Amino acid sequence: MIVLVAALIGALVGGFTAKRRGGNRMDIAQYAAGYGMAFVVVGLIATVVLDRVIS
Repeated sequence: MIVLVAALIGALVGGFTAKRRGGNRMDIAQYAAGYGMAFVVVGLIATVVLDRVIS
């Protein structure tokens, strides 16, 4: 669940960043994908850490 939320937040942050910098649709899609993947990695690490701490 954390990974999915992180992916969505990352895509939104990336899309808004590209739009604020004046990018076209392809730039927005690329930023959204890149930020989404980066946030997924962070979410995955957070999930593993939480699983280790709770268990």
